[in-house]
Amino acid sequence: MSKRKSKDTQWTAGECVSQVRIYINVKYCVFCTYLNPRILIQSVKSAPCYRCALPYILLALFGQAQKILRERYCYQRVPSSPVGIESQRKNLLELLRRTAIHGESNSVLIVGPRGSGKTMLLKSVLKELFEVREVQSNVLLVHLNGLLQTDDKIALKEITRQLQLENVVGDKVFGSFAENLTFLLEALKKGNRSSSRPVIFTLDEFDLFAHHKNQTLLYNLLDISQSAQTPVAVVGLTCRLDVLELLEKRVKSRFSHRQIHLLNPMDFHQYIETTQEHLGLPQDFPDERFAQEWNSSIKMLCEDRSVKDVLRKHFNTSKDFRSLHMLLLMALSRVTPTNPTIKPGDIQEASRLCSMDAKANILHGLSILELCLIIAMKHLSELYDGEPFNFQMVHNEFKKFIQRKSHSIHNFETPVVLKAFEHLQQLELINPMDGPSAKIQKEYQLVKLMLDHSQIMEALQKYPQCPTDVKQWATSAFG
Repeated sequence: MSKRKSKDTQWTAGECVSQVRIYINVKYCVFCTYLNPRILIQSVKSAPCYRCALPYILLALFGQAQKILRERYCYQRVPSSPVGIESQRKNLLELLRRTAIHGESNSVLIVGPRGSGKTMLLKSVLKELFEVREVQSNVLLVHLNGLLQTDDKIALKEITRQLQLENVVGDKVFGSFAENLTFLLEALKKGNRSSSRPVIFTLDEFDLFAHHKNQTLLYNLLDISQSAQTPVAVVGLTCRLDVLELLEKRVKSRFSHRQIHLLNPMDFHQYIETTQEHLGLPQDFPDERFAQEWNSSIKMLCEDRSVKDVLRKHFNTSKDFRSLHMLLLMALSRVTPTNPTIKPGDIQEASRLCSMDAKANILHGLSILELCLIIAMKHLSELYDGEPFNFQMVHNEFKKFIQRKSHSIHNFETPVVLKAFEHLQQLELINPMDGPSAKIQKEYQLVKLMLDHSQIMEALQKYPQCPTDVKQWATSAFG
């Protein structure tokens, strides 16, 4: 009896998986029997027949790999143990554990340059802390950001929302900010102090809260953290080393002066290892064989000389993980089932795109008239040592050029030139010095050029079919 079923017979999911395994073993020997049954079943169901299932399986595996890596680069998945900051992590975890479990109030500042891992450190600690059942059911978390909560009234509303106390507050009227905040924290008490629910406040861009009127929010939060009321931990994140100098005396006296510094002392060898780790797939990936082959290709990639040159350039520019993740994300976007691994060329192209000047790219799409106005503005900026100028001055400079080179450049009428000038303002290549005012005609409104010499010269070199006279004018204008 033939092992093959007739065309009219329907395959079950299990039989499809079995047949696909056999077909892959005989024809390809790529993944052998390491394929995860769940991925196989889903892929086979998508395929017209089991012989067509291999592309679907590859697609499913690549999709799963890209999903994991994109989550990692977009900060949706935090590493369990950040590299190089083990001691800082241990200190912060112990501090927050004392608040969450023992009811001890604390305050601390995490200080470091942008991209040094402050938020990653905090998220990693909170993730481990909230794995404890007692903490998960009892501790409350409030996130505030100085860029969003621009005054204390907005911050208080956000605290009320995150603590889910809108119904408790209702239409009550409070005499002061302190009274309102105290009422919110009192509403969280279960009975006595030992059963009060601890609250962890995280203040991102901590230095911006210091600019609030009278620093009322900081004063009350730190005051509560120093008193025997509700257990509170205040964690501030800032990139300013002089942040304590911004605090008022009464606020500074209530701060514990604990600071955790992240200075990112990573060398280039560690940077390469971090890149390899961030590009690698985890051990719990659905298909073990695929993960092994992917990780071995990543290891070979990081040993390539051209890739090391690109990474050294990024390392010398910035050790910021965000810029590294942007580079890796753009390289990852070039991976497809037909191009199954990241190649050195992908890293080089991603580096070129990351380092591309956005304003210089805008210049490539301008008309010749708009480009001439840009050159006239740069000429005026250098002539008057960076002083602002208006449309009339730019137009006069442009007319001088037209008079000298009337054979190569068309003489545009004033309304057309004004329209081109307004378009440059819409693109934010020039910015008005004052706000829009009805009293000043737009021809006489002072503006400033937002481009420098190198950006304009680079755009002229790459501009398609740029007239020679315009290039010569640009060169003469620059010296």
